[in-house]
Formats: sequence, structure tokens, C-alpha cells
Amino acid sequence: MGESALDASPRSSLLEELRMKIVSGQIGPGEILTVPTLAKAWGVSTTPVREILLELAGVGLLEARRNRGFQVKRPTVTDMKELFALRAQLEAYALSCIASVTPEECAALRLQARAIEEAVNRRNTLKYLETDRVYHLHLVGLARNRRLLDMIMNLRDNMRLYGIDSDAGLRRQQISVPEHYRIVDLLEANDTAQAIELMKRHILDWEPVFVDAIVDID
Repeated sequence: MGESALDASPRSSLLEELRMKIVSGQIGPGEILTVPTLAKAWGVSTTPVREILLELAGVGLLEARRNRGFQVKRPTVTDMKELFALRAQLEAYALSCIASVTPEECAALRLQARAIEEAVNRRNTLKYLETDRVYHLHLVGLARNRRLLDMIMNLRDNMRLYGIDSDAGLRRQQISVPEHYRIVDLLEANDTAQAIELMKRHILDWEPVFVDAIVDID
């Protein structure tokens, strides 16, 4: 099947793996990524690797460097604050658009919240990011607005989550666990106003953790 074999799930998995490492700071600002090196590490051909790097460059995580490869862009405090402000407002708006939630949807969200809790208990930061993304993707999807969903997930996927595994970041992960359950409880009770306020806090309380970490690397 050749290179096209990575067009679907395997390619997406590699894309998300690399994205997570960049946004969490495991691959730091200024680092150079090259097509041949990643292709060898992943055991794949160069074509899908180049596509992945170009996609991450297109959303602002990488910059192409002539004859060198792709460099991880350095985040700024201003960028981070703007992303947080937009994401908090858009996710709050998404909740306001949810007409109702079924018992089945609530049960699914609680299972996802449980997966987040398990990741936190195991201190598995990458698993936390993965499960938290699934939860928010499902939750925002209940607004039944594809453009809104795409905007929110794009903002989320390209935030720099430096400091997420710091002492402050681990504490915030622990605090976030009951918040995920509480948001579902409020939506189930048709208390949208309280759900919106909690969602804003749920997002914005992360801001100082990430901003302080960005300042520390400058």
C-alpha cells in the first residue's frame, strides 16, 4: 500500500503524538525537526512526515527553515493570553448553544471524566492531555455547530501547555478532575448559567500555570 497507508489513522496518530510533544514542551522552542530523522524514528516514508510537519507549520507550531528542517516556534505571553481569552469565551458560548443532553450523552461524558481522573492519578500527563481533549471535543460537539467546534479545537490543539507537569500544573490537573464531573451534572440539571461560569474558570485557571512557564524559558 506504500505511503498512502498513513493517510488515515496511523498518520493521525503520529500527527497528534508530535503535536502533543510540542504543545506540552517536551520538544522545546528552537528545536529543529527534520523529515529524514522523524521518518527513521517512526519507521515510515518521508512523504507523510513532510505532510505532518507542513500541517503543524500551517497552524503556527513550526517554522520552515531553509536547508535545515522545521523549527519549533517560541510561544509568547501575549499569544497565550489571547488564546485563553478566545477559548474561554467560545467554549462558554458552545455550552449556551446546547439545547439538552440525553442520559446516554451524560453517561459517556462521565466515562471520559473518569478516564481523565485515572490519568491524573497515574501522573500520566500525555494521557491527561489526550483524555481531556476527548472530553472537551464531545462536550463542545453537543452544540451541534461544526464551525464552532473546529475553531475551539484548533485553539486548544495549538496552545502551548508548558508547565503542565510542573508542581503547579499537577495541582491544577487534580483540581480539574471534579470540575469535569460537575459540568456534566450542571448540564444534566439544565443549569446552563452555572455550567458556563464553571467552564470559564475551568479554562482560565490554567492560564497562570502556562504563562509562568513561558516566562521562565525566556
